[in-house]
Amino acid sequence: MNHSKLQFFLLALLFLFISQNIAEPVFSFTAIPDQNDARLKERFDKVAVYLSKKLQIPVKYIPVKSYAASVAAFKNKEVQLAWFGGLSGVKARRAVKGAVAIAQGEEDMTFVSYFIANTKTKLKYSDEFPKEIEKKTFTFGSKGSTSGRLMPEFYIREHMKKAPQKIFKRVGFSGDHSKTIALVQSGGYQVGAVNYKVWEKEITQGLIDTNKVRIIWKTPPYPDYNWTIRGDTEKTFGQGFVKKVQQALLEMNDKQLLESFPRKRFIKADNSMYEPILKTGTAIGIFDE
Repeated sequence: MNHSKLQFFLLALLFLFISQNIAEPVFSFTAIPDQNDARLKERFDKVAVYLSKKLQIPVKYIPVKSYAASVAAFKNKEVQLAWFGGLSGVKARRAVKGAVAIAQGEEDMTFVSYFIANTKTKLKYSDEFPKEIEKKTFTFGSKGSTSGRLMPEFYIREHMKKAPQKIFKRVGFSGDHSKTIALVQSGGYQVGAVNYKVWEKEITQGLIDTNKVRIIWKTPPYPDYNWTIRGDTEKTFGQGFVKKVQQALLEMNDKQLLESFPRKRFIKADNSMYEPILKTGTAIGIFDE
C-alpha cells in the first residue's frame, strides 16, 4: 500500500471513528421548583421519557433550586424548554430573543391563588378581601412565583393601599407552595398565599390538616403556567422542531402523567396571553428586583 492510499485509509478510519462517537444532541428542559424536590423529579423524569419517545431523541430533565435558577438555565442555554409560572415565563422570554410560550394547562388561563390562615387566627373564608390579615405574620412562596407572590402582592396592594412590609408584622418567602402550607399549618406564619393547584393536590393526598389551616380568600383569575421554548432551538434540532415539541405536549394523554401536574390536558399558548403578568409585574416593580 503506497503512502497516499495509506493516508486515505487512515483518514477514512478516523472519520468512521468520529462519526460513531459524536454524541446525539440531548434536548434538555427544566421547571420552576414549586413543590419539593422528590415530587418534581418523579413528575419530570416521566415527562422526559414521554418526550423522548415522541420526539425520537434523548430528552433530559435538569432540576434547579430556585425560580431565578430556572430562568438563568433557560437564558444561558443550559436548557431549551422550561415549565414556567406566568412571571418566570415572562422574565425568560424578555431575556431570550425569539423565545415563545407554546403550551399551557387547560386551567392556566383562569388560575387563582388561595390566601390561607392558621386556624388559631380565627380568620374564616370570605368572598371579600380579608383586611383582618393586617398586623399578622405573612409568607409568600418564592419571590419569583406568580401564584405565590406576584398576584397575591398585587391584590394586597390594591386592597390595602400599602406595600406588604408596611401591612404585616413580618413578611417571609418560603421558597415553594408546599413549604408555605407547612409553615402556616405549623404556625410559623399566621397567613400565606399559595397556588390553588398545589393546595388541592395536597388535600387529596392527605398532607393538609384542615383543623390547623384553612382557606380564607380566593383571588380573581389570572394567566399562569406555561411551556416556553428557546427561539434558537431549531438550529440544533432542525426546522419544524418547535412545532413537534408543541404537538407532543398537546398530545399528552396519559392520565397519570397529567394528574402529576395536575392538569386535564395541555392546550396551545402564545406570548400575548401573558400580557397581564407583564403589566402587573411592571406596576409593582418586580422586574426591577
